[in-house]
Amino acid sequence: MTELRVSVCMATYNGASFVREQLDSILAELEPQDEVIIVDDASGDATVALLESIEDPRVSVHPRAENLGYVRTFEQALALATGDVVMLSDQDDIWIPGRRALLLEATATAGVAASNLVLLGTDAPLRSPLTGHDWLLRAEDAPRRRRNQWRMLIGDAPYFGCAMAVRRDFLGRVLPFPGYLTESHDLWIATMANADGELAHVEQPTLRRRLHAENASSERPRGVRKALQSRLLLLRLWGEARRRARRRRA
Repeated sequence: MTELRVSVCMATYNGASFVREQLDSILAELEPQDEVIIVDDASGDATVALLESIEDPRVSVHPRAENLGYVRTFEQALALATGDVVMLSDQDDIWIPGRRALLLEATATAGVAASNLVLLGTDAPLRSPLTGHDWLLRAEDAPRRRRNQWRMLIGDAPYFGCAMAVRRDFLGRVLPFPGYLTESHDLWIATMANADGELAHVEQPTLRRRLHAENASSERPRGVRKALQSRLLLLRLWGEARRRARRRRA
């Protein structure tokens, strides 16, 4: 039986402070047949030099001359992946041992798997900015598509790209990203999987998330205008996901 090949897709931008520690935790999890695809979004620091100094044949670095933002950077990395299962990664977290096996098991029966994560340094769960309670995914909720989408719409669904895996045969459903997608690529992936009934929740944390001032995404509450724009974007993405699902079934 052929062993599954994992592609880790990472987007970097001025990440020299933490990216080596992140990569060390990833490479310790991977098998010899796996790969790490890193697309750098025109960093102005030593990120690219640091990455290119890593002597591991599984790592390939793709520097970009123009800064296009993290959404398009992840899109390019996903398009370059060749593995059976793609796992997304930020540049500043730490993988928990066992992550690869857990997400492979989950994607055996679902196109997309999303796991819980904990805070680096305390191993405490994230807190929902809406309710203040522990922000958790439960396996039993994965088939509850309306509930999942409602949680995304109101900003109470902890779907993070850094804790996601996408099976190869599902990748074509999320790519290309909608042209108007300028934030929350992770919620787009979760929305597409939810629309197709292909979303799995992994309750065991697979990632220690590092919070710092330079995070591309933040759990801090946003202003009313930004929050409204985000909700309108999610409604538009839900419509696009349903259209793609209908076209596939037809």
